Amino acid sequence: MAAAGALVKKAWSVRRFVVLLGAPLALVPVLLSLPAKEGRCLYVILLMALYWCTEALPLAVTALLPIVLFPFLGILPSNKVCPQYFLDTNFLFLSGLIMASAIEEWNLHRRIALRVLMLVGVQPARLILGMMLTTSFLSMWLSNTASTAMMLPIANAILKSLFGEKDTSKDMKRENEENQASLHQNKLYTVPTEMQFLASTEDKDLTEEKEVASDALSDLKKEEEYKTNIWKGFLISIPYAASIGGTATLTGTAPNLILLGQLKSYFPECDVVNFGSWFMFAFPLMLIFLLLGWLWISILYGGINLRGWRAKKSNIRVDAEARAREVIKEDYQKLGPTKFAEQAIFFFFCMFAIMLFSRDPKFIPGWASFFAPGFISDAVTGITIVIILFFFPSQKPSFKWWFDLKAPNTETQPLLTWRKAQETVPWNIILLLGGGFAMAKGCEESGLSVWIGGRLHPLEGVPPPVAVILITIVIALFTEFASNTATIIIFLPVLAELAIRLKVNPLYLMIPGTIGCSYAFMLPVSTPPNSIAFSSGHLMVKDMARTGLLMNLMGVLLLSLAMNTWAKSIFQLGTFPAWANIHAENATSLLTAVENVTLSALNKI
Repeated sequence: MAAAGALVKKAWSVRRFVVLLGAPLALVPVLLSLPAKEGRCLYVILLMALYWCTEALPLAVTALLPIVLFPFLGILPSNKVCPQYFLDTNFLFLSGLIMASAIEEWNLHRRIALRVLMLVGVQPARLILGMMLTTSFLSMWLSNTASTAMMLPIANAILKSLFGEKDTSKDMKRENEENQASLHQNKLYTVPTEMQFLASTEDKDLTEEKEVASDALSDLKKEEEYKTNIWKGFLISIPYAASIGGTATLTGTAPNLILLGQLKSYFPECDVVNFGSWFMFAFPLMLIFLLLGWLWISILYGGINLRGWRAKKSNIRVDAEARAREVIKEDYQKLGPTKFAEQAIFFFFCMFAIMLFSRDPKFIPGWASFFAPGFISDAVTGITIVIILFFFPSQKPSFKWWFDLKAPNTETQPLLTWRKAQETVPWNIILLLGGGFAMAKGCEESGLSVWIGGRLHPLEGVPPPVAVILITIVIALFTEFASNTATIIIFLPVLAELAIRLKVNPLYLMIPGTIGCSYAFMLPVSTPPNSIAFSSGHLMVKDMARTGLLMNLMGVLLLSLAMNTWAKSIFQLGTFPAWANIHAENATSLLTAVENVTLSALNKI
């Protein structure tokens, strides 16, 4: 028995090598059962999907496989594959990442967060709302992971001021042991639990009556339960807000940009999706979802008590809220007066957002209309702003310096140095985006997307609104276990072809699929923000599962509502557009050719 256990452990330790070597062999039947070029492309896509889901290779390394496999298998020449890794969509994302680096360099994000918390108040429900609003706003411009990692220490400091510290109780020990087991199983690394809850009670007189002692013990237990729930509500709200906030802008999360890049690949004439139009659609959806999510979390974890909302607060809670207010104020004062660099970063950040939004907002002519049509894109706008960060001074220029011969002749530091950008920009995401675009190009050039479309006949009778709900549910469930970036790379080509078969605007299916893959709330391994919050040691898997289930359902229903209301006017979803019709005609001719080749091959056999 011991030998068998040791053997299983050894097999588990080499599982990545097993997948790495076994997957190419297991997928060989795909090469034999499909037409030659389509089969080879599907082979590469399935292989990449397996590597992404199992992480047999790092995600970014898997994204590089098309550079090797597409030319060797005769799918695409290298001069068509390699440019996909540096499309203008990649540079739009890069500009957002560099802007985020500058914001983090000068702590502007922390000043914004603390200022918002000072404004909303320190009652638990209000603090959760403040946390969610701040995290979602930051996540619109920073990465979801960075926003979560920045907000959690602030939340922990506030919770410590509210509830203090004490030795871990038996219940908390039991929960932590379960957490550790779950973390070990999911390969998540924990951070030491530095903060526990405080039951600040005075010593009881031993001569008190038994009934009074029993009531006090019951009250203490309720107070402990209340504190535990509030703590969980705080921690769980932050990663959820980060995931929701990232959907509001094109640069907020990688799947949004993958949609933009694949639209340009499949439908080159489609120009209705840009930073401005996406923001008008996704920002109201984000606000509604954020408000409903806040209500659900606050009710579930005691931030809002529907039965005792008129009850007077205890003196303990009043004192705790006063301490929390002082902690927030003290942290804000530690930042000191607003520096010139912070003011400059804030100005360029506002310019970044305004210029992207106003380039081509669709409902009125944008500033790009003053230039040659098609020359100015969102990437041009973003890169223009971030280049300025590398030479604009971080200290206020002084004209007296030129006339003061004794002044030190030191070089002024810019707002952002290239060394800092190199250290903080997640370059692996750029490669991951490029891998998705290369995959889409391979599907298009090989005819695989057309072949997939030809196999979607059974779905032609599905009403489009029902298709939206089903697609969002399937992708939201799939992304609970796989990277959201890998998920949308795999599903978008299928959704594009399904839309052609249903004769609906491709955006009607592709947009819900894109946003749906950000709605991963149920498991710690679903997203990096979930993992960061879970690793604090205060959350259990069942906490995320019961909270995330309703969050997922709300997201699916709200997204369906948005697609059938205001999104229709923004993206003209009520008609089958000419740019999709051209693609459909090309696909039909290609599909006929593919079927003829397949039939002729079968006749020869």
